[in-house]
Amino acid sequence: MTARPLPARPRSWVIGVRAAGAMVLAMVLASCTLLGGEDRSQEASTAKADPSIVASAPAGLEQFYSQEVVWEPCESEFQCAKVRVPVDYAKPEGDTIELAALRASSTGNKTGSLLVNPGGPGASGYDFVKDASGTHFSQAVRDAYDLVGFDPRGVKRSAPVSCMTDAERDAARAKIYELETDAGLEAARTDNKAIAAQCAEQTGPVLAHIDTVSSAKDMDILRAVVNDSKLNYLGYSYGTFLGSTYASLFPDNVGRMVLDGALDPSISNEELTRGQARAFEKAIRAYVASCLQQEGCPLSGNVDSGVQQVRDLIAAVEQTPRTAKDGRVVNATMFVSGLITPLYNDQSWPALTQALEAAMTGDVSLMLRLADLGADRASNGTYTSNSTFAFNAINCLDYPMESDTAAMRAEQQRLMQDSPTFGYFFAYGGTNCADWPYKNVRTPAPVEYTGESPIVVIGTTGDPATPVEWAASLRKQLGNAALLTWEGEGHTAYGRSNSCIEDRVDTYLVSGQVPADNTVC
Repeated sequence: MTARPLPARPRSWVIGVRAAGAMVLAMVLASCTLLGGEDRSQEASTAKADPSIVASAPAGLEQFYSQEVVWEPCESEFQCAKVRVPVDYAKPEGDTIELAALRASSTGNKTGSLLVNPGGPGASGYDFVKDASGTHFSQAVRDAYDLVGFDPRGVKRSAPVSCMTDAERDAARAKIYELETDAGLEAARTDNKAIAAQCAEQTGPVLAHIDTVSSAKDMDILRAVVNDSKLNYLGYSYGTFLGSTYASLFPDNVGRMVLDGALDPSISNEELTRGQARAFEKAIRAYVASCLQQEGCPLSGNVDSGVQQVRDLIAAVEQTPRTAKDGRVVNATMFVSGLITPLYNDQSWPALTQALEAAMTGDVSLMLRLADLGADRASNGTYTSNSTFAFNAINCLDYPMESDTAAMRAEQQRLMQDSPTFGYFFAYGGTNCADWPYKNVRTPAPVEYTGESPIVVIGTTGDPATPVEWAASLRKQLGNAALLTWEGEGHTAYGRSNSCIEDRVDTYLVSGQVPADNTVC
């Protein structure tokens, strides 16, 4: 049997928005000064929710809705605050945690706040607003809103999931298991069980309460403490799941909500995985077709033969792991992670071409760098976020996962049929949660929304992480919604597509004018 690494599911939701492409292209957004470098942090200010907002708080949560929040200057140009929420909403009188929030103040006539979630689960909204608020949003949107990014519970600065040291993470990524054998699968399960125990020990009781429903309830407290009677929200990728969950829980509190790169909340984890496997196969074919038209493409022939050359390269690394220039061994899973990362943004395809060209001559260093970017590993060996741990921890609570050996082996065969290039590496995801210390608290089901405010849902035809058909499904479930579709490649649309999408979303956010349903851009 061929030895293969423990599968790491593609960071399907973790790299929401255009993060993968931004990193690959070395767009250091954090270094960009906002609006010509003017200081928008101002002085510290204290905000207390309006009495009418507190009056509508769910029973037992009044202390959280009425809390005073201090916004202090931070990160050179912004304001930051800590917002207190209960660990367990069933026991609001119990322990609490603090959520980290960052605000880019309105530059014009403010109409409210716009909460932003860039995806995941596990991505930092704090970082997204800090790094991209000056480049990602139009002047009209920045004039109209305070842009508020927050780290959801379990993420980075907000009671983060903690499991391993950086050195342990490197070692775990480099491990190889023979998952086709019972002994190899058992070894993987044993290691995952040990990691789960570390997560529980290092994170504490909050690990049982970082599910999406709890995070959606947190968002209503955030809405209250920024003094908005309605939640205005922009969610990407997993952020659409968080947003639709909020809409189902607080339909009367929904304001202007944009859900881009939509996730279908009704599908199972296994259906989700299969949909992504198909979509990534479609994406690699789109990339190869483009590469073959470019001078210097290392692939040759037609699309079928070009894709086969990629598969042959993966197989060669799987058979004989390669050593990068920094001395680290690159196994097949790490190599595939490097392949997948630039597929999130077609602007990053040239970087993938360079990495493939080097790998075909024996140098996997660039592919390793792409894999590291996807894992949030800096060149000095430090990991800059806990997104991988948060991703797994939240999913284990949000989804029941099939961990029966026979079922996982059957799933592997289906995935390999759906995606001959990547399906092999999407399998055995159930091992991640088989011995998780807390059982799932949610069963997938269609979302129900009864609010009066129309929601805008966006899908991208070439999206590898959230297939475009999921957007149509979510729009149908929401009912009171409009669907925008971008005919493009990569993950999500708003902020990286075209004026057709940008103008309609901006007009909706600023004036409330809902775009025509089923608009194709």
